Amino acid sequence: MDPLVDLYAFAPIAALLELASTAVNGLAALFAPIPGAPAMALAVVALTVLVRVALIPVGMAQARADLTRRRLAPKLQALQRRHKGSPERLQRATMELYAEEKASPFAGMLPALAQAPVLSLVYGLFILPTINGHPNALLSETLFGVPLGTSFLSLLNSGSFWPGAAVFLGLLAVIAAVALTSRRVMLAQQAQSGAEVPAAMARVSGVLSWMPLITVVFAAIVPLAAAIYLTVTTTWTLGERALLRRRAEARAPLS
Repeated sequence: MDPLVDLYAFAPIAALLELASTAVNGLAALFAPIPGAPAMALAVVALTVLVRVALIPVGMAQARADLTRRRLAPKLQALQRRHKGSPERLQRATMELYAEEKASPFAGMLPALAQAPVLSLVYGLFILPTINGHPNALLSETLFGVPLGTSFLSLLNSGSFWPGAAVFLGLLAVIAAVALTSRRVMLAQQAQSGAEVPAAMARVSGVLSWMPLITVVFAAIVPLAAAIYLTVTTTWTLGERALLRRRAEARAPLS
């Protein structure tokens, strides 16, 4: 059995998925009275937004950690130059710096780890054909005639993919635009930090900066419901990070 599917079949997780399924069906019922509205697709969007709103405090913690990391970058580089030949002294001086600044080198990782299980659970709701032993009714609904359980690749292989492919192409275009914008923002922040980066590390960083585009590939192979989720959550993440970063900088300007 697929380890991922096996994980989602674990009783407590399956129960949470059942709860999430009930929630999305309830949201769809709210949109159903709207004439011509793709109720279930709108419910996917609404559930994704509600989850992201609930995770805003986690995003705020991540923004503060990112600001601290950028603020301490020049000081950390100065320590690396000073203790270049003594790893033990460098480690001790680094920990002393974090203690003086009342910061943690792991602060940026903790918020990301905190939200990962929640987002993974919601993502599972949009890809699994069965939930807690029964069919996932969400995937049988449609958006502009395209079943939410159909992927872009399967649509292409069907031989009659137009105009349904336009739905996927629109979503993929949004995700690609968001990914490229995120890359530009990240590179701009690195340039603004003024931190000296070794040539080898700069090359690696340049390659890794293209990683967000992998989401476009994922969105093409997962069901339409999951592609909608990826579109909403990546767009939300870009906007949230920009707003929270400005808020954090306003409260604690970089020195």
